[in-house]
Amino acid sequence: MLPPMECFLHVSQLLDGLHILVLEDEFLIAMDVEQLCRDYGAREVTILRSLAGADGAGIGEAGAGVDGAEMDGRGLPIRFDAAIVDLMLDGVSTLDFAKTLFERKVPFIFASGYCDVAEIEAGFPGVAMITKPYSGIDLIQALAASCGRPVERPMGQPTDQVVGDPIT
Repeated sequence: MLPPMECFLHVSQLLDGLHILVLEDEFLIAMDVEQLCRDYGAREVTILRSLAGADGAGIGEAGAGVDGAEMDGRGLPIRFDAAIVDLMLDGVSTLDFAKTLFERKVPFIFASGYCDVAEIEAGFPGVAMITKPYSGIDLIQALAASCGRPVERPMGQPTDQVVGDPIT
């Protein structure tokens, strides 16, 4: 049985107030994902295009909150609410970084063109894998679901809101 409709968030509010970390090395995809997150209510979006210096320090620790977007000495966000993780950044695997997120119970999803679904399911049970090309609404709904936010419709179903072309 589904919860009453008033329990669901309107699509434009799915990421309302969240600080999202995006690990994506393709510049245009990163910019598109950033805009999608903002369009769906994210207050702050931080993009990392490589893992250089990102050893997991500060992940899941208390920070300044979303308004301050406080950064550590390496320019990484001290606190963020959820992450979108590409499996490979500039030829380097992000699985160790993702494992740190998983262990610290930071909500995240994988969004990647590289896909070994069995490895992801085995190492990261319950973490969504969105494969490229993906639609913007599928990405946003998977991220919102990872944060425990209800969505208006099942992923992959048509919406009356225009979300643009698939992201490749």
